Amino acid sequence: MPLDSKIPSGPMAEKWSKHKQDSKLINPKNKRKYTVLVVGSGLAGSSAAATLAELGYQVKCFCFQDSPRRAHSIAAQGGINAAKNYQNDGDSVHRLFYDTVKGGDFRAREANVHRLAEESINIIDQCAAQGVPFAREYGGGLANRSFGGAQVSRTFYARGQTGQQLLLGAYSALNKEIARGSVKMYPRTEMLDVVVVDGHAKGIITRDLVTGKIESHAGDTVLLCSGGYGNVFYLSTNAMGCNVTATWRAHRKGAYFANPCYTQIHPTCIPVSGDYQSKLTLMSESLRNDGRVWAPKNAADCGKAPHEIPEEARDYYLERKYPSFGNLAPRDISSRAAKEVCDEGRGVGPGGRGVYLDFAESIQQFSQKTIAERYGNLFDMYERITGESAYKQPMRIYPAVHYTMGGLWVDYNLMSNLPGLHVLGEANFSDHGANRLGASALMQGLADGYFVIPTTIAPYLVTQSPGSVTTSHPEFKKALEEAHARTSRLLNIKGKRSVDSFHRELGLLVWDKCGMARDRAGLTEALQRIPELREEFWNNVTVPGSGEAANPELEKAGRVADFMEFAELLCLDALNREESCGGHFRTEHQYPDGEAKRDDENYSYAAAWEYTGDLANPILNKEQLTFEEVHLAVRSYK
Repeated sequence: MPLDSKIPSGPMAEKWSKHKQDSKLINPKNKRKYTVLVVGSGLAGSSAAATLAELGYQVKCFCFQDSPRRAHSIAAQGGINAAKNYQNDGDSVHRLFYDTVKGGDFRAREANVHRLAEESINIIDQCAAQGVPFAREYGGGLANRSFGGAQVSRTFYARGQTGQQLLLGAYSALNKEIARGSVKMYPRTEMLDVVVVDGHAKGIITRDLVTGKIESHAGDTVLLCSGGYGNVFYLSTNAMGCNVTATWRAHRKGAYFANPCYTQIHPTCIPVSGDYQSKLTLMSESLRNDGRVWAPKNAADCGKAPHEIPEEARDYYLERKYPSFGNLAPRDISSRAAKEVCDEGRGVGPGGRGVYLDFAESIQQFSQKTIAERYGNLFDMYERITGESAYKQPMRIYPAVHYTMGGLWVDYNLMSNLPGLHVLGEANFSDHGANRLGASALMQGLADGYFVIPTTIAPYLVTQSPGSVTTSHPEFKKALEEAHARTSRLLNIKGKRSVDSFHRELGLLVWDKCGMARDRAGLTEALQRIPELREEFWNNVTVPGSGEAANPELEKAGRVADFMEFAELLCLDALNREESCGGHFRTEHQYPDGEAKRDDENYSYAAAWEYTGDLANPILNKEQLTFEEVHLAVRSYK
């Protein structure tokens, strides 16, 4: 099937304004006739549900948490980018656009990225008006700091709690619409499937996580705002409930999955401390504004306390290798540099899997009080987890799986190739290429929800007769029966291994063979082992309890079953892409100095995979990427 991205014609800087002007509208009275189903209540879901309801649409919003406030967006720490240029340091919409395209290693769609940069300005005004307590300068103006991949200060923040504060702003807007009756909220409700009627997404199947009841919901369009798939690696910075189920079930119903091999490794996480861990903890990238990353020059010093290692015996390797950006080199580059140091035997801490993030110089220059004002809650979190004070000795950090740039393929209107299925935020593939710049996740989620989808949903809805499909349609009955059958199958296996044991084995396999570095031999091995593990799962997993009540093990089993299928596509995509770019690093494709080596002639495309029913043989559809404004070049931060 040919991919039509529906990118507007005209100059890049005018595409979005032209598209808004040309888009069809629905009058306020008619909007009330349409029902929109929103799956997920993080920044993208809450902002979309609230904004669409305020416009007049009838909205149903679903989340598997007990409240929208518990969506994983709340965990974002460091900040949100916007091209306001409050620092007068040369920032602009074009520079944010350029940094994002370059940061994504020239594997993002230019038109979407430019729109994101344009709307970034409006996001800050919207959130400040909602009462989000952004940090401010002494004179009252909003403060900014820098993040990786940028040489300007454009990141707005609320200490180390930016995601939480932005989510509370969106949640307040959502609550207003819930109180008005224009949004009906379904907490503790998980989506199990998309219902497709005559080729259009017209509803979803859900399970009440308290009662176990499986139900169907019909609507005129479906918005997936369900986040990323990082937990396929088991250990990640994501909340344990984060999963691929919503997007994977949509993929099985016909939606293309794009660029699954683009997974981001975050360079500043607390290192793994033991086999008992079920997740990892992120230390915000904002810390690299004031912290200096280093490792001992000599492996013999790795066992010493950091204060015993003199300055001349320390290797500030990011400053050495990337003098233009230093400690604020992009995430993929910083992560690989840390791995390289540890692979050389110069890592610190248990197992030699860590490097130092040192604040001594900044504390001396600005005072401990100032550093505490900027990052106090992050330092407190670090001390609670490690028992060490980062004010007195350097933090120990190591890369970990964080964000996923791949997701369901969408066009410029954020609609997948499956008509009626729109995909927002981290669940889609469109804005970040092969590596997301720090502080851009919150920007994309809110841009999609507050400013993009309210415009782009109308051109689809005007082609539909509101309420024409109800849950009495045979496709709903069929989808319900399939959901019940899948649940029964999981409960009736009665094997000997726990769900968690399978998830851990799968995750460690994918991390080892398709993590920070990949090669043909490792990916081939993973593609042989994953189907074997999946078969064992369906024959030997144990899921206690029943489906007629709350059953967390059943929830996990369904999600891990989807990871078992998705992991194969992840590795297939990585094996197919014979180049290195951003977070996708094939060791066979690198320059002599170890930097990623792209192949623009053969791989300058988004890989959109089509489900065929045979997991080993999906169909590859390609969206060729063209670059009008940012010329392809070897990505360098030196």
